[in-house]
Amino acid sequence: MITDQFDISDIASKLKEGSLALFPTDTLPALCSYPKFSKKIWTIKKRPSNKPLILMGGCLDDLFEFVNPCAIEDGLKLANNYWPGALTIVLPTIGNISKNLNSNSNSLGFRVPALRLARDLLMKTGPLATTSANISGKPPVKDALEASLQFPGIPILAPVPWPNSSGIASTVIEWKEGKWNLLRSGSVLLNEK
Repeated sequence: MITDQFDISDIASKLKEGSLALFPTDTLPALCSYPKFSKKIWTIKKRPSNKPLILMGGCLDDLFEFVNPCAIEDGLKLANNYWPGALTIVLPTIGNISKNLNSNSNSLGFRVPALRLARDLLMKTGPLATTSANISGKPPVKDALEASLQFPGIPILAPVPWPNSSGIASTVIEWKEGKWNLLRSGSVLLNEK
Protein backbone atom coordinates (compact mmCIF):
# COMPACT_ATOMS: atom_id res chain seq x y z
CA MET A 1 0.00 0.00 0.00
CA ILE A 2 1.20 3.50 -0.86
CA THR A 3 0.93 5.76 2.18
CA ASP A 4 2.32 9.07 0.96
CA GLN A 5 -0.61 9.99 -1.35
CA PHE A 6 -1.78 13.58 -1.56
CA ASP A 7 -4.26 15.51 -3.68
CA ILE A 8 -3.18 18.32 -6.01
CA SER A 9 -3.56 21.10 -3.41
CA ASP A 10 -1.55 19.23 -0.78
CA ILE A 11 1.20 18.28 -3.25
CA ALA A 12 1.37 21.92 -4.39
CA SER A 13 1.80 23.05 -0.75
CA LYS A 14 4.54 20.50 -0.12
CA LEU A 15 6.37 21.54 -3.30
CA LYS A 16 6.22 25.22 -2.26
CA GLU A 17 7.88 24.21 1.03
CA GLY A 18 10.78 22.64 -0.89
CA SER A 19 9.61 19.03 -1.12
CA LEU A 20 10.08 16.76 -4.09
CA ALA A 21 7.00 14.95 -5.47
CA LEU A 22 6.07 12.11 -7.82
CA PHE A 23 3.32 12.32 -10.43
CA PRO A 24 2.19 10.50 -13.57
CA THR A 25 2.67 11.78 -17.11
CA ASP A 26 1.70 10.46 -20.53
CA THR A 27 5.23 9.03 -21.00
CA LEU A 28 6.87 8.00 -17.70
CA PRO A 29 6.23 8.81 -14.03
CA ALA A 30 8.00 12.05 -13.07
CA LEU A 31 10.03 13.25 -10.11
CA CYS A 32 9.64 17.01 -9.67
CA SER A 33 10.38 20.11 -7.62
CA TYR A 34 10.10 23.83 -7.96
CA PRO A 35 13.09 24.99 -10.06
CA LYS A 36 14.75 26.71 -7.09
CA PHE A 37 14.84 23.37 -5.22
CA SER A 38 16.03 21.32 -8.21
CA LYS A 39 19.42 20.39 -6.66
CA LYS A 40 17.46 17.90 -4.53
CA ILE A 41 16.46 16.02 -7.71
CA TRP A 42 20.07 15.49 -8.81
CA THR A 43 20.99 14.36 -5.29
CA ILE A 44 18.17 11.83 -4.76
CA LYS A 45 18.50 10.42 -8.30
CA LYS A 46 22.31 10.27 -8.09
CA ARG A 47 22.12 12.04 -11.45
CA PRO A 48 25.28 13.54 -12.98
CA SER A 49 25.09 17.34 -12.66
CA ASN A 50 25.78 17.74 -16.39
CA LYS A 51 22.47 16.03 -17.28
CA PRO A 52 19.80 18.76 -17.44
CA LEU A 53 16.23 18.60 -16.13
CA ILE A 54 13.09 19.48 -18.09
CA LEU A 55 10.78 22.38 -17.27
CA MET A 56 7.27 20.98 -17.51
CA GLY A 57 4.24 23.26 -17.59
CA GLY A 58 0.47 22.99 -17.65
CA CYS A 59 0.18 25.12 -20.79
CA LEU A 60 2.30 26.63 -23.52
CA ASP A 61 2.11 30.19 -22.14
CA ASP A 62 3.60 29.12 -18.78
CA LEU A 63 6.73 27.89 -20.57
CA PHE A 64 7.22 30.33 -23.43
CA GLU A 65 7.67 33.25 -21.04
CA PHE A 66 11.18 31.78 -20.45
CA VAL A 67 12.08 31.32 -24.15
CA ASN A 68 14.55 33.66 -25.84
CA PRO A 69 12.68 35.78 -28.41
CA CYS A 70 14.98 34.54 -31.22
CA ALA A 71 13.46 31.04 -30.91
CA ILE A 72 9.84 31.80 -30.07
CA GLU A 73 8.43 31.65 -33.60
CA ASP A 74 10.04 28.29 -34.48
CA GLY A 75 9.34 26.90 -31.01
CA LEU A 76 5.67 27.86 -31.16
CA LYS A 77 5.22 26.09 -34.51
CA LEU A 78 6.28 22.78 -32.98
CA ALA A 79 4.60 23.36 -29.61
CA ASN A 80 1.27 24.13 -31.30
CA ASN A 81 1.53 20.89 -33.32
CA TYR A 82 2.73 18.52 -30.59
CA TRP A 83 1.60 19.88 -27.20
CA PRO A 84 0.15 18.67 -25.04
CA GLY A 85 2.18 15.58 -25.78
CA ALA A 86 5.40 13.63 -25.60
CA LEU A 87 7.71 16.11 -27.33
CA THR A 88 10.38 17.93 -25.32
CA ILE A 89 11.56 21.06 -27.11
CA VAL A 90 15.00 22.43 -26.14
CA LEU A 91 15.15 26.18 -26.66
CA PRO A 92 17.43 29.03 -25.57
CA THR A 93 16.16 30.85 -22.48
CA ILE A 94 16.08 34.33 -20.98
CA GLY A 95 16.47 35.14 -17.31
CA ASN A 96 17.91 32.76 -14.72
CA ILE A 97 15.62 29.74 -15.19
CA SER A 98 18.21 27.59 -16.96
CA LYS A 99 20.81 27.92 -14.19
CA ASN A 100 18.57 25.84 -11.91
CA LEU A 101 17.93 23.08 -14.47
CA ASN A 102 20.89 23.02 -16.86
CA SER A 103 24.37 23.85 -15.59
CA ASN A 104 25.87 23.49 -19.08
CA SER A 105 23.98 26.02 -21.16
CA ASN A 106 21.34 28.72 -21.46
CA SER A 107 19.04 26.24 -23.22
CA LEU A 108 16.33 24.23 -21.55
CA GLY A 109 13.96 21.42 -22.42
CA PHE A 110 10.27 22.37 -22.23
CA ARG A 111 7.20 20.11 -22.30
CA VAL A 112 3.44 20.16 -21.71
CA PRO A 113 2.32 16.59 -20.95
CA ALA A 114 -0.79 15.07 -22.53
CA LEU A 115 -2.06 13.52 -19.28
CA ARG A 116 -4.83 15.70 -17.84
CA LEU A 117 -3.95 14.86 -14.19
CA ALA A 118 -0.37 16.03 -14.77
CA ARG A 119 -1.54 19.27 -16.42
CA ASP A 120 -3.99 19.90 -13.56
CA LEU A 121 -1.10 19.68 -11.09
CA LEU A 122 1.12 21.92 -13.25
CA MET A 123 -1.66 24.52 -13.66
CA LYS A 124 -1.90 24.67 -9.84
CA THR A 125 1.86 24.81 -9.19
CA GLY A 126 3.21 26.58 -12.26
CA PRO A 127 6.18 25.11 -14.16
CA LEU A 128 8.18 22.43 -12.35
CA ALA A 129 11.65 20.97 -12.77
CA THR A 130 11.09 17.35 -13.82
CA THR A 131 12.84 14.14 -14.76
CA SER A 132 11.85 10.49 -14.99
CA ALA A 133 11.28 8.87 -11.60
CA ASN A 134 14.23 6.52 -11.33
CA ILE A 135 17.72 6.36 -9.89
CA SER A 136 20.14 7.49 -12.60
CA GLY A 137 21.19 4.58 -14.80
CA LYS A 138 18.35 2.31 -13.61
CA PRO A 139 15.23 1.55 -15.69
CA PRO A 140 12.37 4.05 -15.33
CA VAL A 141 9.57 3.11 -12.96
CA LYS A 142 6.22 2.19 -14.51
CA ASP A 143 3.69 3.20 -11.85
CA ALA A 144 3.06 4.79 -8.45
CA LEU A 145 3.98 1.63 -6.52
CA GLU A 146 7.40 1.35 -8.21
CA ALA A 147 7.93 5.11 -7.73
CA SER A 148 7.12 4.85 -4.01
CA LEU A 149 9.56 1.94 -3.61
CA GLN A 150 12.34 3.76 -5.48
CA PHE A 151 11.75 7.03 -3.58
CA PRO A 152 10.25 6.18 -0.16
CA GLY A 153 8.75 9.12 1.71
CA ILE A 154 8.44 11.36 -1.37
CA PRO A 155 4.84 12.62 -1.71
CA ILE A 156 2.84 10.94 -4.50
CA LEU A 157 0.01 12.55 -6.43
CA ALA A 158 -3.31 10.82 -5.75
CA PRO A 159 -5.40 9.04 -6.89
CA VAL A 160 -3.50 5.78 -7.21
CA PRO A 161 -3.33 3.69 -9.34
CA TRP A 162 -2.22 6.28 -11.86
CA PRO A 163 -3.52 6.30 -15.44
CA ASN A 164 -1.36 4.16 -17.70
CA SER A 165 1.55 5.88 -19.38
CA SER A 166 3.24 4.91 -22.64
CA GLY A 167 6.38 3.76 -20.81
CA ILE A 168 8.46 5.43 -23.54
CA ALA A 169 10.44 8.61 -22.85
CA SER A 170 9.58 11.82 -24.68
CA THR A 171 11.24 12.66 -27.97
CA VAL A 172 13.75 15.49 -27.45
CA ILE A 173 14.65 18.00 -30.16
CA GLU A 174 16.85 21.07 -29.87
CA TRP A 175 16.65 24.40 -31.72
CA LYS A 176 20.00 25.96 -32.63
CA GLU A 177 20.29 28.96 -34.93
CA GLY A 178 17.06 28.17 -36.74
CA LYS A 179 17.68 24.44 -37.20
CA TRP A 180 16.21 21.46 -35.31
CA ASN A 181 18.38 18.55 -34.14
CA LEU A 182 17.04 15.28 -32.75
CA LEU A 183 18.67 14.63 -29.35
CA ARG A 184 16.62 11.58 -28.31
CA SER A 185 14.16 9.39 -30.16
CA GLY A 186 11.07 8.71 -28.12
CA SER A 187 7.34 8.31 -28.31
CA VAL A 188 6.76 11.09 -30.88
CA LEU A 189 7.66 10.63 -34.52
CA LEU A 190 8.29 14.03 -36.06
CA ASN A 191 6.93 14.75 -39.51
CA GLU A 192 8.76 18.06 -39.84
CA LYS A 193 12.18 19.36 -38.90
